[in-house]
Amino acid sequence: MRVCTLDPGLAETEFSLVRFHGDADRAKQIYRGTVPLTAEDVAAAMVWMVTRPPHVCIDELIIKPTDQAAIHKVYRRT
Repeated sequence: MRVCTLDPGLAETEFSLVRFHGDADRAKQIYRGTVPLTAEDVAAAMVWMVTRPPHVCIDELIIKPTDQAAIHKVYRRT
C-alpha cells in the first residue's frame, strides 16, 4: 500500500464561490492578476502520482503556479 499527499497551491476552482456563498465577484478577486492552477493541473499531478511503478512511493508532491513563491507570496499583475 502507498500513501501519497498532494498539496496544491493557488488553484482556481469552485471552492472560492462556495467560500463566499455564491458571490462570484468576490470569488474572482482571489485570482485577480494571477495565472492560477486549474483543477485539471491538480488532477494530472494526481494521476502521475498514482501511476508510478509499484516500487515507487511519492510521499508528498507540492504543486504551485509559477505566480506563487510561497503560500503568502503571490505575484499579481496590475
